[in-house]
Amino acid sequence: MRFLPVNTHSLLVELADLDQTLALLESLQRDPVAGVLELVPAARTLLVSFDPLRLSAEQAVAAMATRDVTVRVERASRLIEIPVDYEGEDLAEVAQLLGVSPREVVQRHTGSEYTVAFTGFAPGFAYLTGGDPLLNVPRRKTPRTRIPAGAVGLAGTFSGVYPQASPGGWQIIGITPEAMWDIDRQPPALLQPGDRVRFVDQRVRPARKAPAAAQASATPAAPVATASAAAAPAAAASGVEIEIVSPGLQTLTQDLGRPGQAGQGVSASGAMDRQSLRRANQLVGNTSDEACLETVGGGLQLRSHGDAVVAITGADVPVTLKDDTGRTFTLACNQPLALSAGDRLTLGVPRAGARAYVAVRGGWQVAPVLGSRSTDTLANVGPAALAAGDRLAVNPVTRGAIVQDAACGVPTLPVAGETVVLDISMGPRTDWFTADAVQTLCEQDWLVTPQSNRVGVRLSGEQSLARAVEGELPSEGTPTGAIQVPPSGQPVLFLADHPLTGGYPVIACVAPYHLDLAGQIPVGARVRFNPIKPFAEWTAPAQA
Repeated sequence: MRFLPVNTHSLLVELADLDQTLALLESLQRDPVAGVLELVPAARTLLVSFDPLRLSAEQAVAAMATRDVTVRVERASRLIEIPVDYEGEDLAEVAQLLGVSPREVVQRHTGSEYTVAFTGFAPGFAYLTGGDPLLNVPRRKTPRTRIPAGAVGLAGTFSGVYPQASPGGWQIIGITPEAMWDIDRQPPALLQPGDRVRFVDQRVRPARKAPAAAQASATPAAPVATASAAAAPAAAASGVEIEIVSPGLQTLTQDLGRPGQAGQGVSASGAMDRQSLRRANQLVGNTSDEACLETVGGGLQLRSHGDAVVAITGADVPVTLKDDTGRTFTLACNQPLALSAGDRLTLGVPRAGARAYVAVRGGWQVAPVLGSRSTDTLANVGPAALAAGDRLAVNPVTRGAIVQDAACGVPTLPVAGETVVLDISMGPRTDWFTADAVQTLCEQDWLVTPQSNRVGVRLSGEQSLARAVEGELPSEGTPTGAIQVPPSGQPVLFLADHPLTGGYPVIACVAPYHLDLAGQIPVGARVRFNPIKPFAEWTAPAQA
């Protein structure tokens, strides 16, 4: 085993192959290590997240180094057939890369049986192994910003199906109508580790009836409920509702996320600026983990139907209030604000920062999904983005709630044109890059491009990052804050809605204490990375 650094509370275990990875995973699940929080298996690595207050990296390494990884893990097996329309936009290019005809690519893809090795990247995304050995193609040099749901792709020796529309770098050879992920199905993911999978060409013959366990997938996944619909089953016990007059550029409900769901391919998601969410809740007397509205870019307008107390934190935004008589007032962020029935609250374009948070005393009445009210924009898990006309009910106020002093310190947030310094730890794949690339990463300013969102910050620099190791990196777990480098050499900083696994090397990771700041960097700002920890493998202790 190799033990590679990630950040202050994660490390990456590299093994010889998939069988060893699954053996280590099974061993840690059967006999867990106290302090280990989450395990993300991949092709030949295991991303291990731990609580640094309970377990040090050295202790984690010592606890894993002695595990037997030679035992082959036997898993349940069922056959799932997936119909495919083989008219993918990369089919011709794949055929050219392999030196065969597009028809032969399809014949080889449908002529082999696959096995679900592990899940990741996004909910319902299964990495399939065991196909025809000829079908070994590299990922695209520059990942697409959007691949449609149901797209069937190849990457290295893996096949897979995108469960939702999302960014991705796999070579797309077809599309299937089957729903890979349905939150109303148990389990939501159609494909489970150990399943056998066979692809069927729809143009040759219709797909056979799927097994009973998979029949529900023939119906497209039900859309996530809108915020107003999610609140509908429970009447507004407080008698107060807040109407969304305009959601602005984007407004979502967010809390501290849904950790612990990696086994289903679901990332934690949650607020981009967790400290601002906590502060907003504390200002109105909520528990610090209550859901807030997260709005980006300004333009959010709210109308109160009843008396309420709100607070706005995060980005420095101009706030105006218009009462039911037409009078307009200028208000301030980072303090409790009283609303009366008919009052309209408007958040302007941020003067600093990118995302503002709106808490209401008592909390927003929004139904949780997988234990959280957070919206994961990549995985399409959680309440839908808010739309004009939605009404959110307000929960009744808990008596004795403690309200934070509004005078508590508020951090200074970045503005467009400014350079923001983020601390980073080098690894886990620093050694895949040249020494010049490592130097460039830390000495060059990187522009935040308009393609940035909750999934990640796409950066652009004058010099790209050159690799010392060519070829494909088998997919492996990626934490929040990972700086992944595709073949273009222009890095992407993964944020709250990032995929659980990725196939491009991670050169470094942003320190966890700077993730809130990273979530507030606006488009047009620049980033400078400050290395605080060099790349160095962890060494397992010598055995007696």
